[in-house]
Amino acid sequence: MTTQTVGPPSLRAVLVSGGLDSAVLVGELLLLGHVIQPLYVRCGLYWEVVELDHLHGFLKTIQSPALRPLHILEMPVRDLYGEHWSLSGQGVPDAETPDDAVFLPGRNVLLLSKAMLWCHLHNIAEIAMAPLASNPFPDATPSFFADFEAVVDQAVNGHVRVRQPYLGLHKIDVIRRCAGLPLELTFSCIRPVGGLHCGKCNKCAERQKAFAEAQLADRTQYHQEKPCTA
Repeated sequence: MTTQTVGPPSLRAVLVSGGLDSAVLVGELLLLGHVIQPLYVRCGLYWEVVELDHLHGFLKTIQSPALRPLHILEMPVRDLYGEHWSLSGQGVPDAETPDDAVFLPGRNVLLLSKAMLWCHLHNIAEIAMAPLASNPFPDATPSFFADFEAVVDQAVNGHVRVRQPYLGLHKIDVIRRCAGLPLELTFSCIRPVGGLHCGKCNKCAERQKAFAEAQLADRTQYHQEKPCTA
């Protein structure tokens, strides 16, 4: 059960990453009759080249007159994060690490500030994103989204609604919502190898577990089939 309704059919921006959750959100909103403007914020993270390749492939496969071309916004973070694992690819959290090990400081502040301003400038009144109930981070709470929406709106004397329709769901619920989508084209890995999911990082383990719990075939190509537990 979702925590928010998505409203009547209209033009919506969707903040996409190429991962399972935002990909399913795009597919579901298209099925509901919305016109979708996908937005990707490129920060220079280790996995983004591979992630974008997968995202382009997914969007091409589900192409529709109601699906607008992907728009990429630039928000480099090297001057903020320095030698963080998300930029270096070294010391990437593995399958045994807790979810909070993959925390990227201020991630949603960075993503939403530019995406919301772009929506304001292009007369798009709503942007959707796909954080889940299991998200443990302080910038993924209902109060954060409400407060940040108000701050950006005040800054431009406008109003763009930020929607999180999956905030009451877990990954297994999301996978089951649109199991007919080409989910094997989505990308969840934070240390890709040869253009594939590595099969042993924190996010690969989360992905594999969700498919197993949903009792759905995981057609993802992994460089290493089983998560490393060493």
